[in-house]
Amino acid sequence: MANRQAQEITKLQELTYELTIGQVMTADVITVAPGDTMAQFREILRAHRISGTPVMEDGELVGIVSIEDLIEALAAGELDATVGETMSRQVQTLCVDEPLVHAVDLFARFKFGRLPVVDREEHLVGIITHGDIVRGLLRRLEVDYRAEEIHRYRASHIFEDIVADEAALVIGYRIIGKDFGRAGEASSSLKTTLRRLGFGPGIVRRIAIATYEAEMNVVIYADGGELVAEVRPDRICVVLLDKGPGIPDVEMAMQPGYSTAPDWVRDMGFGAGMGLANIKSCTDKMKLESAVGVGTRLEFIIYVDEES
Repeated sequence: MANRQAQEITKLQELTYELTIGQVMTADVITVAPGDTMAQFREILRAHRISGTPVMEDGELVGIVSIEDLIEALAAGELDATVGETMSRQVQTLCVDEPLVHAVDLFARFKFGRLPVVDREEHLVGIITHGDIVRGLLRRLEVDYRAEEIHRYRASHIFEDIVADEAALVIGYRIIGKDFGRAGEASSSLKTTLRRLGFGPGIVRRIAIATYEAEMNVVIYADGGELVAEVRPDRICVVLLDKGPGIPDVEMAMQPGYSTAPDWVRDMGFGAGMGLANIKSCTDKMKLESAVGVGTRLEFIIYVDEES
Protein backbone atom coordinates (compact mmCIF):
# COMPACT_ATOMS: atom_id res chain seq x y z
CA MET A 1 0.00 0.00 0.00
CA ALA A 2 1.31 3.44 -0.89
CA ASN A 3 2.36 5.87 1.81
CA ARG A 4 -0.60 8.32 1.75
CA GLN A 5 1.06 10.84 4.05
CA ALA A 6 4.12 11.01 1.82
CA GLN A 7 1.97 11.64 -1.26
CA GLU A 8 0.95 15.00 0.19
CA ILE A 9 4.39 16.49 -0.54
CA THR A 10 3.80 19.62 -2.60
CA LYS A 11 5.63 20.97 -5.62
CA LEU A 12 6.89 23.88 -3.51
CA GLN A 13 8.37 21.51 -0.92
CA GLU A 14 10.11 19.66 -3.72
CA LEU A 15 11.64 22.86 -5.06
CA THR A 16 13.04 23.86 -1.66
CA TYR A 17 15.32 20.83 -1.92
CA GLU A 18 16.32 21.58 -5.51
CA LEU A 19 16.95 25.34 -5.37
CA THR A 20 19.93 26.83 -3.55
CA ILE A 21 20.00 29.92 -1.35
CA GLY A 22 22.01 31.74 -4.01
CA GLN A 23 19.30 31.21 -6.61
CA VAL A 24 16.66 33.14 -4.68
CA MET A 25 18.58 35.61 -2.46
CA THR A 26 18.96 39.34 -3.10
CA ALA A 27 22.59 39.94 -4.08
CA ASP A 28 22.47 43.75 -3.90
CA VAL A 29 22.64 44.18 -0.13
CA ILE A 30 22.06 47.47 1.65
CA THR A 31 24.25 47.63 4.78
CA VAL A 32 24.92 50.04 7.64
CA ALA A 33 27.90 50.62 9.93
CA PRO A 34 27.98 50.31 13.74
CA GLY A 35 28.63 54.04 14.03
CA ASP A 36 25.51 55.07 12.12
CA THR A 37 22.70 56.47 14.26
CA MET A 38 19.25 54.94 14.46
CA ALA A 39 17.94 58.12 12.83
CA GLN A 40 20.18 57.44 9.83
CA PHE A 41 19.09 53.81 9.85
CA ARG A 42 15.44 54.95 9.72
CA GLU A 43 16.13 56.98 6.59
CA ILE A 44 17.85 54.01 4.94
CA LEU A 45 14.83 51.80 5.59
CA ARG A 46 12.51 54.47 4.23
CA ALA A 47 14.59 55.16 1.12
CA HIS A 48 15.04 51.51 0.14
CA ARG A 49 11.71 50.18 1.45
CA ILE A 50 13.34 47.42 3.46
CA SER A 51 12.87 46.23 7.04
CA GLY A 52 16.40 45.43 8.16
CA THR A 53 20.04 45.30 7.13
CA PRO A 54 23.31 43.57 7.97
CA VAL A 55 25.85 45.65 9.89
CA MET A 56 29.34 45.75 8.36
CA GLU A 57 32.62 46.99 9.83
CA ASP A 58 35.90 46.89 7.88
CA GLY A 59 34.37 44.41 5.44
CA GLU A 60 33.24 42.03 8.18
CA LEU A 61 29.69 41.11 9.17
CA VAL A 62 29.35 42.16 12.82
CA GLY A 63 25.59 42.21 13.39
CA ILE A 64 22.11 42.72 12.02
CA VAL A 65 19.62 45.50 12.77
CA SER A 66 15.89 45.48 12.01
CA ILE A 67 12.79 47.63 12.03
CA GLU A 68 11.92 46.07 15.40
CA ASP A 69 15.12 47.60 16.82
CA LEU A 70 14.12 50.94 15.31
CA ILE A 71 10.66 50.78 16.91
CA GLU A 72 12.25 50.17 20.31
CA ALA A 73 14.59 53.14 19.79
CA LEU A 74 11.66 55.35 18.79
CA ALA A 75 9.66 54.30 21.85
CA ALA A 76 12.61 55.08 24.11
CA GLY A 77 13.39 58.37 22.34
CA GLU A 78 16.89 57.11 21.48
CA LEU A 79 17.24 57.89 17.78
CA ASP A 80 20.70 59.30 18.54
CA ALA A 81 21.84 55.88 19.71
CA THR A 82 24.19 54.07 17.34
CA VAL A 83 23.38 50.97 15.37
CA GLY A 84 26.20 49.21 17.21
CA GLU A 85 24.42 49.79 20.51
CA THR A 86 21.12 48.30 19.38
CA MET A 87 21.99 45.65 16.77
CA SER A 88 21.94 41.90 17.34
CA ARG A 89 25.50 40.57 17.47
CA GLN A 90 24.60 36.88 17.38
CA VAL A 91 23.93 36.58 13.66
CA GLN A 92 22.57 33.41 12.08
CA THR A 93 23.82 33.13 8.50
CA LEU A 94 23.21 30.86 5.54
CA CYS A 95 25.73 29.76 2.93
CA VAL A 96 25.08 30.65 -0.69
CA ASP A 97 25.25 27.02 -1.89
CA GLU A 98 23.01 25.49 0.79
CA PRO A 99 19.61 24.11 -0.31
CA LEU A 100 16.71 26.50 0.10
CA VAL A 101 15.04 24.10 2.54
CA HIS A 102 17.60 25.19 5.18
CA ALA A 103 16.35 28.77 4.95
CA VAL A 104 12.72 27.66 5.14
CA ASP A 105 13.54 25.62 8.24
CA LEU A 106 15.30 28.51 10.02
CA PHE A 107 12.53 30.98 9.21
CA ALA A 108 9.93 28.54 10.55
CA ARG A 109 11.81 27.71 13.75
CA PHE A 110 13.08 31.14 14.77
CA LYS A 111 10.65 33.54 13.05
CA PHE A 112 13.48 35.53 11.48
CA GLY A 113 12.57 38.32 9.09
CA ARG A 114 15.80 38.12 7.11
CA LEU A 115 19.05 36.18 7.06
CA PRO A 116 22.47 37.28 5.73
CA VAL A 117 23.99 34.99 3.11
CA VAL A 118 27.75 34.33 3.04
CA ASP A 119 30.16 32.34 0.89
CA ARG A 120 32.44 29.60 2.19
CA GLU A 121 35.00 32.26 3.22
CA GLU A 122 32.22 33.91 5.26
CA HIS A 123 32.10 37.02 3.08
CA LEU A 124 28.67 38.63 2.81
CA VAL A 125 27.21 37.96 -0.65
CA GLY A 126 23.48 38.52 -0.18
CA ILE A 127 20.42 38.54 2.03
CA ILE A 128 17.30 36.39 1.97
CA THR A 129 13.78 37.18 3.17
CA HIS A 130 10.40 35.45 3.03
CA GLY A 131 9.63 37.53 -0.05
CA ASP A 132 12.80 36.34 -1.80
CA ILE A 133 11.76 32.73 -1.20
CA VAL A 134 8.26 33.26 -2.59
CA ARG A 135 9.52 35.12 -5.67
CA GLY A 136 12.23 32.52 -6.30
CA LEU A 137 9.77 29.65 -6.09
CA LEU A 138 7.30 31.36 -8.42
CA ARG A 139 10.05 32.05 -10.98
CA ARG A 140 11.15 28.42 -10.87
CA LEU A 141 7.60 27.15 -11.24
CA GLU A 142 7.22 29.19 -14.41
CA VAL A 143 10.60 28.09 -15.80
CA ASP A 144 9.91 24.41 -15.06
CA TYR A 145 6.49 24.60 -16.68
CA ARG A 146 7.86 26.12 -19.87
CA ALA A 147 10.83 23.75 -20.02
CA GLU A 148 8.74 20.63 -19.54
CA GLU A 149 6.23 21.73 -22.18
CA ILE A 150 9.14 22.04 -24.61
CA HIS A 151 10.91 18.81 -23.65
CA ARG A 152 7.92 16.59 -22.96
CA TYR A 153 7.81 13.84 -25.54
CA ARG A 154 6.33 10.42 -26.03
CA ALA A 155 8.33 8.88 -23.19
CA SER A 156 5.13 8.38 -21.18
CA HIS A 157 4.27 5.55 -23.59
CA ILE A 158 7.64 3.83 -23.35
CA PHE A 159 6.32 0.82 -21.40
CA GLU A 160 3.28 0.51 -23.63
CA ASP A 161 5.55 0.20 -26.66
CA ILE A 162 7.68 -2.60 -25.19
CA VAL A 163 6.39 -6.11 -25.94
CA ALA A 164 7.36 -8.20 -22.91
CA ASP A 165 5.88 -9.91 -19.88
CA GLU A 166 7.84 -7.50 -17.69
CA ALA A 167 9.88 -4.42 -18.52
CA ALA A 168 12.19 -2.23 -16.47
CA LEU A 169 14.32 0.81 -17.16
CA VAL A 170 17.57 0.99 -15.17
CA ILE A 171 19.12 4.43 -14.65
CA GLY A 172 22.44 5.02 -12.89
CA TYR A 173 24.27 8.07 -11.52
CA ARG A 174 27.68 8.52 -9.91
CA ILE A 175 27.98 10.55 -6.69
CA ILE A 176 31.21 12.27 -5.71
CA GLY A 177 31.95 12.46 -2.01
CA LYS A 178 32.57 15.82 -0.28
CA ASP A 179 31.65 17.69 -3.49
CA PHE A 180 28.91 19.98 -2.17
CA GLY A 181 28.98 22.04 -5.35
CA ARG A 182 27.48 19.11 -7.29
CA ALA A 183 25.45 17.64 -4.46
CA GLY A 184 21.87 17.02 -5.53
CA GLU A 185 22.63 16.57 -9.24
CA ALA A 186 21.78 12.86 -9.28
CA SER A 187 18.43 13.26 -7.53
CA SER A 188 17.53 16.25 -9.69
CA SER A 189 18.37 14.35 -12.90
CA LEU A 190 16.32 11.33 -11.82
CA LYS A 191 13.39 13.60 -10.97
CA THR A 192 13.46 15.17 -14.44
CA THR A 193 13.66 11.75 -16.10
CA LEU A 194 10.70 10.38 -14.14
CA ARG A 195 8.63 13.45 -14.92
CA ARG A 196 9.31 13.06 -18.64
CA LEU A 197 8.44 9.38 -18.43
CA GLY A 198 4.98 10.45 -17.37
CA PHE A 199 4.95 9.57 -13.66
CA GLY A 200 2.55 11.64 -11.57
CA PRO A 201 3.78 14.65 -9.58
CA GLY A 202 3.11 13.00 -6.22
CA ILE A 203 5.36 10.05 -7.06
CA VAL A 204 8.07 12.27 -8.51
CA ARG A 205 8.13 14.52 -5.43
CA ARG A 206 8.50 11.60 -3.07
CA ILE A 207 11.35 10.17 -5.13
CA ALA A 208 12.99 13.61 -5.41
CA ILE A 209 13.11 14.20 -1.64
CA ALA A 210 14.08 10.63 -0.73
CA THR A 211 16.91 10.49 -3.27
CA TYR A 212 18.15 13.97 -2.33
CA GLU A 213 18.44 12.99 1.34
CA ALA A 214 20.16 9.71 0.41
CA GLU A 215 22.54 11.44 -2.00
CA MET A 216 23.51 14.01 0.64
CA ASN A 217 24.37 11.20 3.06
CA VAL A 218 26.80 9.78 0.49
CA VAL A 219 28.30 13.22 -0.18
CA ILE A 220 28.74 13.93 3.55
CA TYR A 221 29.99 10.61 4.88
CA ALA A 222 31.58 8.68 1.99
CA ASP A 223 34.22 9.24 -0.66
CA GLY A 224 31.60 8.56 -3.29
CA GLY A 225 29.03 6.09 -4.47
CA GLU A 226 26.33 5.38 -7.00
CA LEU A 227 22.58 5.73 -7.29
CA VAL A 228 20.70 3.16 -9.37
CA ALA A 229 16.99 3.43 -10.07
CA GLU A 230 14.99 0.52 -11.49
CA VAL A 231 11.85 1.97 -13.02
CA ARG A 232 8.84 -0.26 -13.68
CA PRO A 233 5.24 0.64 -14.53
CA ASP A 234 4.05 -0.30 -11.03
CA ARG A 235 7.02 0.69 -8.84
CA ILE A 236 10.31 2.52 -8.63
CA CYS A 237 13.16 0.93 -6.71
CA VAL A 238 16.21 3.03 -5.81
CA VAL A 239 19.50 1.66 -4.49
CA LEU A 240 22.39 3.74 -3.18
CA LEU A 241 25.77 2.12 -2.62
CA ASP A 242 28.87 3.65 -1.07
CA LYS A 243 32.26 2.52 0.19
CA GLY A 244 32.25 4.86 3.15
CA PRO A 245 33.03 4.26 6.82
CA GLY A 246 29.77 2.39 7.42
CA ILE A 247 27.18 2.86 10.17
CA PRO A 248 28.03 1.26 13.56
CA ASP A 249 24.42 1.27 14.82
CA VAL A 250 21.79 1.23 12.07
CA GLU A 251 18.88 1.28 14.52
CA MET A 252 20.26 4.38 16.26
CA ALA A 253 20.97 6.07 12.90
CA MET A 254 17.26 5.75 12.04
CA GLN A 255 16.26 7.89 15.02
CA PRO A 256 15.28 11.48 14.01
CA GLY A 257 17.95 13.96 15.04
CA TYR A 258 20.75 11.40 15.49
CA SER A 259 23.84 12.46 13.57
CA THR A 260 27.55 11.70 13.51
CA ALA A 261 28.31 14.54 11.09
CA PRO A 262 31.57 16.39 11.92
CA ASP A 263 31.48 20.04 12.98
CA TRP A 264 32.60 21.30 9.57
CA VAL A 265 29.60 19.62 7.95
CA ARG A 266 27.22 21.07 10.56
CA ASP A 267 28.76 24.50 10.01
CA MET A 268 27.72 24.16 6.35
CA GLY A 269 24.11 23.57 7.38
CA PHE A 270 24.04 19.80 6.73
CA GLY A 271 24.09 16.74 8.98
CA ALA A 272 21.00 17.51 11.08
CA GLY A 273 20.20 13.82 11.44
CA MET A 274 16.84 13.91 9.65
CA GLY A 275 17.90 12.35 6.34
CA LEU A 276 17.03 8.69 6.98
CA ALA A 277 13.83 9.63 8.81
CA ASN A 278 12.74 11.77 5.85
CA ILE A 279 13.52 8.95 3.43
CA LYS A 280 11.43 6.51 5.46
CA SER A 281 8.47 8.92 5.55
CA CYS A 282 8.57 9.40 1.76
CA THR A 283 8.81 5.75 0.73
CA ASP A 284 6.73 2.57 0.96
CA LYS A 285 9.59 0.18 1.75
CA MET A 286 13.09 0.91 2.99
CA LYS A 287 16.04 -1.33 3.80
CA LEU A 288 19.37 -0.16 5.20
CA GLU A 289 22.42 -2.40 5.48
CA SER A 290 25.87 -1.26 6.58
CA ALA A 291 29.22 -2.69 7.65
CA VAL A 292 31.84 -0.63 9.45
CA GLY A 293 34.85 -0.06 7.23
CA VAL A 294 33.09 -1.56 4.20
CA GLY A 295 30.20 0.68 3.22
CA THR A 296 26.44 1.11 3.18
CA ARG A 297 23.59 -0.11 0.98
CA LEU A 298 20.27 1.73 1.10
CA GLU A 299 17.28 0.50 -0.86
CA PHE A 300 13.81 1.98 -0.99
CA ILE A 301 10.69 1.38 -3.06
CA ILE A 302 7.77 3.58 -4.02
CA TYR A 303 4.73 1.88 -5.53
CA VAL A 304 2.86 3.50 -8.37
CA ASP A 305 -0.83 2.83 -7.83
CA GLU A 306 -3.57 3.50 -10.34
CA GLU A 307 -4.60 6.76 -8.68
CA SER A 308 -1.03 8.09 -8.98
